[in-house]
Amino acid sequence: MNEIFERLADQLYYKNGHMTIEEARTWVELLWEDFDSTRAKAGYDYQGKQVTEQIVTRWIENYGPKLHEYVATNPKYQALFEKKKRMH
Repeated sequence: MNEIFERLADQLYYKNGHMTIEEARTWVELLWEDFDSTRAKAGYDYQGKQVTEQIVTRWIENYGPKLHEYVATNPKYQALFEKKKRMH
């Protein structure tokens, strides 16, 4: 799983020059969790990590260059990324 997250974080890092590799990894983990939990809440069966990887990859392709802008407008994510910065 770690290998998948690293590969996706690298993709996002290269798509968005406004974030560090650590921030890209955090985004990948958040997107992954969000997709899995949303599907589960909606009552869908788990389709495996391959499906989740495909969706996260698609989101990176479509939204990756602008994800850093979302942090500024969402206090929940802003606090998370600020906390991570203080920890490094």
